[in-house]
Amino acid sequence: MTTSTSENFDPTTEAVAPEAAANVEQAETKTVKTEAAQAPVQAETPATEAAPEKAEEPTGPTFADLGLDARLLAAVTDLGYERPSPIQAATIPLLLEGRDVVGLAQTGTGKTAAFAVPALSRIAELNDVNGKPSIPQVLVLAPTRELALQVAEAFSSYAKYVDQLSILPIYGGSPYGPQLSALRRGVQVVVGTPGRVIDHLDRGALDLSGLQYLVLDEADEMLRMGFAEEVDHILESTPADKQVALFSATMPRQIRRIAEKYLRNPEQVSVDAVSSAGVNIRQRYLQVMHSHKLDVMARILETEDHDGIIAFVRTKVAAEDVASKLKARGFRAVAIHGDIAQQQRERTVENLREGQIDILVATDVAARGLDVERISHVFNYDVPHDTESYVHRIGRTGRAGRQGDAVLFITPRERFLLKHIEKATGNAVTEVPIPGIEAVNKSRLGRLAAKVTKARSSKDISQYRELVTDYLAEHDVDPIEVAAAFAHLAQGGRPLLTEEIAVAPLAKQARAGKRTRDAFASRGPSKPLGAGNATYRISVGHQQRVLPGSIVGALANEGGMHSGDIGSIDIRADHSLIELPAKLSPDTLAKLSSTRIGGRLINLEPDTGRRPSDSSDEGDRRAPRRDNRGDDRRGDNRRDKFAGRGERRDDRRGSYERPERNDRGGERGGYARPERGASEQRDDRQGYGRNDRREAPRDADRTSRRESDGDRGGKGGFRSGGNSRNDGGFQGGYKSRKPRH
Repeated sequence: MTTSTSENFDPTTEAVAPEAAANVEQAETKTVKTEAAQAPVQAETPATEAAPEKAEEPTGPTFADLGLDARLLAAVTDLGYERPSPIQAATIPLLLEGRDVVGLAQTGTGKTAAFAVPALSRIAELNDVNGKPSIPQVLVLAPTRELALQVAEAFSSYAKYVDQLSILPIYGGSPYGPQLSALRRGVQVVVGTPGRVIDHLDRGALDLSGLQYLVLDEADEMLRMGFAEEVDHILESTPADKQVALFSATMPRQIRRIAEKYLRNPEQVSVDAVSSAGVNIRQRYLQVMHSHKLDVMARILETEDHDGIIAFVRTKVAAEDVASKLKARGFRAVAIHGDIAQQQRERTVENLREGQIDILVATDVAARGLDVERISHVFNYDVPHDTESYVHRIGRTGRAGRQGDAVLFITPRERFLLKHIEKATGNAVTEVPIPGIEAVNKSRLGRLAAKVTKARSSKDISQYRELVTDYLAEHDVDPIEVAAAFAHLAQGGRPLLTEEIAVAPLAKQARAGKRTRDAFASRGPSKPLGAGNATYRISVGHQQRVLPGSIVGALANEGGMHSGDIGSIDIRADHSLIELPAKLSPDTLAKLSSTRIGGRLINLEPDTGRRPSDSSDEGDRRAPRRDNRGDDRRGDNRRDKFAGRGERRDDRRGSYERPERNDRGGERGGYARPERGASEQRDDRQGYGRNDRREAPRDADRTSRRESDGDRGGKGGFRSGGNSRNDGGFQGGYKSRKPRH
């Protein structure tokens, strides 16, 4: 059960709750004006803040008991709020009294209303006495543009009965002109990202001399993104007698420093996140090799009822690759990552919300603040960097009292990370088997039968009925054969039922530095070519990490071949040789040639004996290692493939936290140092700030232009102080460990 505590803030005490994630609200940059007794503002307030209906009789105070201004009370009543959440019940009275507050709470606890409602209540009463000023009275700092938009819309909803209150979201990636015009006209509430707020301060467009109320929302996330210097600069530019509310999911050292320096005798309010994290979410994991993840995900989607889905990956390249492969299998999937323009991201999320797409393949950076109620499943396609990212991910489902499903794919070497995840969420993650081919085929037959039943009740089939009648009159055939032919046409020539492809995970993994034969073994020709068969060549091999199952799956599922027609497979360094029927029609050959494996065209053609990379078996064995090292530098996903030196390089390069060297160069808000060659891309500014330039590794500036840290990923694994032999644990934050020498 969720509980709340309120106590005097002690900066020496580390309090922890899992990661907070912003709810996104799709909107353009604008000034929102509200008039007294006007119609409700058309804004979708966070569903997680409305108290869901429960069978039991609710207890505790109501919003009417908290001492709110009557106009704010009427607004929250219109929104359907009856009783405050624990964080709201503990925080609102303190803020109404003028106290500074440190709130520790995760997403979904109702913290937006916890600071927005009392802020509006106070300034509404002050403006009744002193009149409405033309400069901001409230400033809310948020780490991302999505969160800034969502908070601004929430403010407008709560202020619907407050006379002529102007609310302005300001963030990077949007034109300066409309924001400058709105500031000149006068606004009372500004919600912005740190970089754009400083830009307006430097221009002299934003006057904070009359500020009465300042909120730091998702403070730990802001510091993790490198905004520590900007936050300090903004706080120092505000009046000393302002009221401050700081909300964070965790309490690292930098947050404690800010609270101690800028807040006056703050009251600490915390929500027990362990008992509330994932309370409506069924958490499951499947042990599966990386190359089989797509097949396993497709099987789950085919055998389970689902609505909207988010699949989280580590890199931008992986997001595009997985989305394209899902689309090739007939799923309505779209990728979203840091390289996609803001307007396109907003359209994509809106399409997901409206049901025009079903699957969003996203990086952690792009999915911050994503709030779509129809999300039924979250797939952790790649293991996240840390436990906070995991909590953020699964928090996208199970919202507003709905049941959600979180599915985690782990490789055998990542299994030890489960205990950290279970500790962070306070819930067990249950291992489940990979759906069998029988279940997949049964599901396909059931869906086809349901489509037939639905089509029979349609009036549009009359012309087809006449067609079938005429066909039967002209041909002496069984009506069942005609119906089967129509079903074949409906399938587009693709097989309805599929056959088993080896996707089961390895029961045991070889020792570090040694691959099992199953990992990169080739199905070399163990027998002469069968009658009527020939050898064909495809342009993927060990260097592309292709496996026999991947080839069979591509040829059968995408190329339309029957798996029984596929003979021996011999995987070489940069190509593979396959035994197929000798007399393939030109259409079939063209279709197979356009098939992709791992996003790469296979270019199937008859083998002419060209084997430039096959001078020796040794060449075949060396090729994958060279490719693996290249993938490391590109940030590709290969956690399940690491062995020998690859694993140790991961350990040195940041899969686990590096020691801080006496905190030299800044702590970045108490978070682990970023990967070499990676940087956290700021949501409203490009490149590095002053602190970032000092702290970043030598090659980080060049790499940051390509990918953000959140999109590149951490090469798999967690930045943990513990490992499989010595479980140091996360305990919500991060611990350093001494490097081996």
